[in-house]
Amino acid sequence: MIGLIQRVDWAKVEVKQQTIGRIGQGILVLVGMEKEDQPAQADKLLHRLLNYRIFADDADKMNLSVSDIQGGLLLVPQFTLAANTKKGMRPSFSSAKPPAEAKSLFLYLVEQAKAQHTNVKSGQFGADMKVSLLNDGPVTFSINI
Repeated sequence: MIGLIQRVDWAKVEVKQQTIGRIGQGILVLVGMEKEDQPAQADKLLHRLLNYRIFADDADKMNLSVSDIQGGLLLVPQFTLAANTKKGMRPSFSSAKPPAEAKSLFLYLVEQAKAQHTNVKSGQFGADMKVSLLNDGPVTFSINI
């Protein structure tokens, strides 16, 4: 499971010109799911997302997590993160989790996130989404579980 984390001042996701998720300060996470991913990987990723220390403390050091600052968490499914780009001029998606299974796992991740954190929003699996954000820093990390 892949999480591309972006620390943001704000972020939103739209489907058909309707905002379906919006957060203020927090993290936008693009989530890619690979064939072997199961709920255990989603649980590990969520633990990392909620506790990863990427926000500045009073000494301006990255010592605070999104949980510490009670920031927003916007989860957006993005199957292209599971692409194999090592050779050729076209990405291969053979390592991506099949859509029905990936949708179920993404919904599990969102459900678990909402049970553990108060400010959780999400994109819509399989939809043509427009994602807007103001990257803070910029600070961006890729977490592979």
